[in-house]
Amino acid sequence: MDKFVHASFVLGHSETPFIFPFAVSHNLCVFMIFNSFQFVWLFPIIFIGYYLLSCLLGKNLPERQRKTSNALLLIVSYGLYAQTNAAYTLILLGVTFVTYFFALLIERSENDRPKKLLIACGSLLALLPLLVFKYYNFIITSSNELLESIHCATVLPGLNWAVPIGISFFTFQAVGYLMDVYYQRIKAERNWWDYMLFVSFFPQIMSGPISKAKDLLPQIKSDRHFDETMASQGLKWFVWGLFLKVMMADRLGMYVDKVLDNYMSNSGTSCLLATIYYSFQIYGDFAGYSFMALGVGKLMGFNLINNFQRPYLSTSITDFWRRWHISLSTWLKDYVYIPLGGSRCSKARNYWNIFMTFLVSGIWHGANWTFVFWGILHGVFQIIEKMFGWQKVNTTNLPVRIGRIFLTFTLVTIAWIFFRQPTIGDAFGVIERIVTDHGALFKPSNKDVVFSLLSIGIVACVDLTREFMPKRFYQFTQAPTAIRWCVYWALLLLVLLSGVFDSSQFIYVSF
Repeated sequence: MDKFVHASFVLGHSETPFIFPFAVSHNLCVFMIFNSFQFVWLFPIIFIGYYLLSCLLGKNLPERQRKTSNALLLIVSYGLYAQTNAAYTLILLGVTFVTYFFALLIERSENDRPKKLLIACGSLLALLPLLVFKYYNFIITSSNELLESIHCATVLPGLNWAVPIGISFFTFQAVGYLMDVYYQRIKAERNWWDYMLFVSFFPQIMSGPISKAKDLLPQIKSDRHFDETMASQGLKWFVWGLFLKVMMADRLGMYVDKVLDNYMSNSGTSCLLATIYYSFQIYGDFAGYSFMALGVGKLMGFNLINNFQRPYLSTSITDFWRRWHISLSTWLKDYVYIPLGGSRCSKARNYWNIFMTFLVSGIWHGANWTFVFWGILHGVFQIIEKMFGWQKVNTTNLPVRIGRIFLTFTLVTIAWIFFRQPTIGDAFGVIERIVTDHGALFKPSNKDVVFSLLSIGIVACVDLTREFMPKRFYQFTQAPTAIRWCVYWALLLLVLLSGVFDSSQFIYVSF
C-alpha cells in the first residue's frame, strides 16, 4: 500500500494538492477485511442469522424463505459497504440503477440503432463514477505536467477524494451484465432486489471475483439450505486463503516494503530477493482474498468462480492469463478482445486487439503510468508469443516444461516491478540495482526468514502436487477424516501462531 501513499507526493503539485486516486479511505471499516478479528466474530452472527431464517420459515415456504434470505444478504452487503464511507453507497446504488434500467430498455428495443445508442449511454453512465474518482486526477496531473513542460502557467485543479472501495469490481460486473443483455446472452433481470444483491454481494464486492450474471443470478434466485459438504469446502478454502494472506503475503510484505521502498539504500541482491518475494506476496494477497471470498460464498450457499489456478506454473504469458485473475481475464476477453475482432481477423489486427486488451487491463489496475506500462508489457509478451507460436509449444517434455515455467515466472516477476513501484523511473532504478549492484544481502530476522521460507515451501508443495501429481492430491482428499482434519487444524494453528494479524488491507482492494 505504500506505493499508493507515496504516489501522491510523486505526482502531486504543491499548488494543487490532492489524494492520489488509489488512496483508500482511512475510515475503512475492518469488518470488510477477511483477515481481521472483527470479521471473525461478525461473520458467525451473519451465518447463524442467515440459516436460522431457513429453519424458522421451513421448507413449506421456499419462496418466502428465499426472499427473506436475499433481503438479509442485501442488508448485510450494503451495511458492510456503508462502513467504508456511507456516501459511497450512493455510487454503488447509482451504478446498479443505471445498468438495471438500461438493460430493460435495451431488451425492449427492437431496432439495432436505438440498442447501440442505449448500450453506449448506459455503459458510459455506469462507468462515469469510475472515470471521475479513479482517473480524473491522473488526467489532470498528466495535463499539468504537459503544461509545465511547455512553460504554461495554467494549473488545473485536482480532487481531494478517495476512491470508493471496490468500484472497479462492481462497475465491471454491472457493465458486463449490461453487455450480456445487449448481446442477448441473458434476459434482463426484472427483480430489482435480486439485481441489487448481484452487484453488491459482500464476499466479492471489495476485490472480486467479477461474477457473470448467468452464473450468480440463478443462484440468487434459487432456494438455498445449509449444505454440510459446501460448508466444509468453504471452511477449507477460507483457511487456505487466510494462510496465503497472513502467513505468506503479509510476512513477505514486511521485507518487500523495507527494501523496495528504499531501493537506493539497498544492494541489488536485496532488491532481487525483494522482487521475487513480491511475486509471491501479490499472489498470496490476491489469491488469498479470492479463496476467502470463495469460502465465504460456499458457507452462504453460493459457488463463486475460482479466480486462480496455480498461475506461477504457467508455461507462457498466454497461459498465465488463463490462470491469473481468471474473472478479469474472462471479462476482458468477452467485452474487449472479442468485440474488437478477437483472432478472427488478420494477424496485424489480431496483434492490435491483444495490445489494446492489455492496455485496458493496465488502465483498469490503476491511474498511473506504471500500470499502463505493466499492461503494455504483458500485451507485448503475448504478441511475441503469438508471432512465433510459442504459446502452442508442446510441454509434455518435463525439462522443457520446467524451463518454460522458469522463463514465464521471470518475465512476470520483471513486470511486477513496474506494478509495484510508484514511478516508471523507480522501476527501472530497481532493475538497474539488480543488474549492476551485487552487494551484501539485507537480512531480516531469523523468525521472518523461517516463516517466509516455510510459507513459500508449503504453497509450492501444494501447487506442485495439484499440477503434476493430481492423483496424489485427490488421494489425500479421500484420506481418513481424522488425518485430513489434523492437517487442516495444523494449518490453522500455524496461521494463528505465526501469521501477521495487523488487519492489513488487501493490495487489490485499491483497484
